Amino acid sequence: MKSRTEKWMTTGLVMMLTGLFGDITSADDKPVYSPQATRITQLDNGLIIEGEDVKTPDRFTSGFSVMAGFKPSRMPALDLGAEFSYHDSDAVPMTGDQKRLVDTTSLGGSLIAGIRLEDGFGLYAKSGLANWDSDGVSDPARENGTTRIEGFGARWQNNGVVSQLEYEHFDDASLSHLNRINASVRVPF
Repeated sequence: MKSRTEKWMTTGLVMMLTGLFGDITSADDKPVYSPQATRITQLDNGLIIEGEDVKTPDRFTSGFSVMAGFKPSRMPALDLGAEFSYHDSDAVPMTGDQKRLVDTTSLGGSLIAGIRLEDGFGLYAKSGLANWDSDGVSDPARENGTTRIEGFGARWQNNGVVSQLEYEHFDDASLSHLNRINASVRVPF
């Protein structure tokens, strides 16, 4: 397994190389890491605030996510932001032990950076921390802790059609039910 320093160096190198070999464009005002979220507001200074509901297909987890981000005026190909998320999971089977069910609540925050490349393509990465608390449903066991959140994604926009792929990982077995891979295609009409 790579050390944290090696991961950061690899991510930085990839972002630097893609920035050197691509024509950088910024035709869209929406940040490259922006999901299918509802835009809450855009301030005069360029700060965009968006929010979305979080629901997992297995119906164990619900919650919300709020993002705030901007493009630095001197670096229009760069998107910077922060994400705040809340997840509430009910009666989740623990990994490897289907007989034990837990209720888990997590509160997390991540910093996000993205770069816009040529032809409407962009890459982004995020890193942060989540604080969690779990209670056993069938037993009185109670656990809590703090874990890392890591993720990356890509977004491509062409003629109004937006395709996005994202991976997010919580680095604790108690929150493995929150790990996700999302793919979406949005076609405006």
